[in-house]
Amino acid sequence: MRIGHMSILVDDQDKALAFYTGVLGFVKKTEIPLGEFRWLTVVAPEDPDGVELVLEPDQHPAAATFKRALVADGIPFTMFSVKDVPAEYERLKGLGVIFTQEPLSMGGTMTAVFDDTCGNLIQIAAPEA
Repeated sequence: MRIGHMSILVDDQDKALAFYTGVLGFVKKTEIPLGEFRWLTVVAPEDPDGVELVLEPDQHPAAATFKRALVADGIPFTMFSVKDVPAEYERLKGLGVIFTQEPLSMGGTMTAVFDDTCGNLIQIAAPEA
């Protein structure tokens, strides 16, 4: 067994696709129309056959409450691995990404947290050298 897909709840699939590809650098893998929404996934360009991130519509009634509570408490819902947190922080800030936590050392791991513009906080992390 392995992880093939991971979902993130987004408030707008078009906005999410633009952010996750144009800003974060993922590439679109799958787009299948499903009525009002679509099965929409992105992958890391370095691993096109790896885990697919599903940009899942947050239309379930509990989704908005859940997402707001996590953001209010400063809890990132998802974490992405990067090679160098300070460098990625600077790159993303240069693209206008808003961070809620600047790079921080946490017991051998460096992390930072940003707003994905779709209702989620996302953590980036890398082992410290």
